[in-house]
Amino acid sequence: MAKRATRESYGAALVAYGADKNIIVLDADLSKSTKTDMFKKAYPDRFINMGIAEGNMMSVAAGIASTGKTVFASSFAMFAAGRAFEQIRNSIAYPNLNVKIGATHAGISVGEDGATHQCLEDIALMRSLPNMIIINPADDIEAQLAVKAAIDHKGPVYMRFARLAVDDINPADYKFELGKGVTLSDGNDITIIATGLMVAEALKAKDILSKEGICTRVINIHTIKPIDEDIITKAAKETGAIVTCEEHYIMGGLGSAVCEVVCKNCPVPIKIIGTDRFGKSGKPNELFIEYGLTAENIVKQAKELIKLK
Repeated sequence: MAKRATRESYGAALVAYGADKNIIVLDADLSKSTKTDMFKKAYPDRFINMGIAEGNMMSVAAGIASTGKTVFASSFAMFAAGRAFEQIRNSIAYPNLNVKIGATHAGISVGEDGATHQCLEDIALMRSLPNMIIINPADDIEAQLAVKAAIDHKGPVYMRFARLAVDDINPADYKFELGKGVTLSDGNDITIIATGLMVAEALKAKDILSKEGICTRVINIHTIKPIDEDIITKAAKETGAIVTCEEHYIMGGLGSAVCEVVCKNCPVPIKIIGTDRFGKSGKPNELFIEYGLTAENIVKQAKELIKLK
């Protein structure tokens, strides 16, 4: 199958489940980029372009949700999580309203748009909010199922989608369970826990390590909040070392969430692969190398971590 960006999966899923007249979609003048224009074409009477006013969009989404509707509010991650944080906090998360935030163009894979648009702190921001669910899908299949899970969940959900087209890593019959991690390969030497676009890199790293006789467990954490404590604790106990990988700052994201679980339940050596600096303009693949978000760096860090067991 051709590669597909998870933002396109988001738009396709909104159309697929859009026959439900309870669903309303809002966008902040970016519908062609967020792919909510697909929903606009299919259900124009339930789509509202709020203009370049993300804070107002979140407040309107909250108001509509208070009438019993399921509201999707969409924009780039930098504007959704960053610019509209106060409205999300006070108008959506605090009253626990049924608003789903479709945040596209997250991470450095935004590429040439540069640091101002490469949101690397959104997971940390959303993790800080009570009542907020966070989903970061790895491919087209997972992204579309994530939208359905968000619809079924009553309460606020933050969904993180990427601009970069990627291959599918999940089978067609993949079952998505909110709050449940997925073991993609088993092993007892070390565990690699990844989320979003880094899941594919984790699988590549596993293949490289296996050639060197290192048996690697790979876990996909698509739901960062609530995180699957059981699968992480089991991995810590059975492999004794964990590498986490995310297209996000090392503060407050997946790595921080895993550390909280491991520290509480089964302390083992952990290495967090992410970034601690702003992004920059460049081609996505070059930026992944620049920031160490590659299978090769995962392999390097895993081999160093095994020495600490």
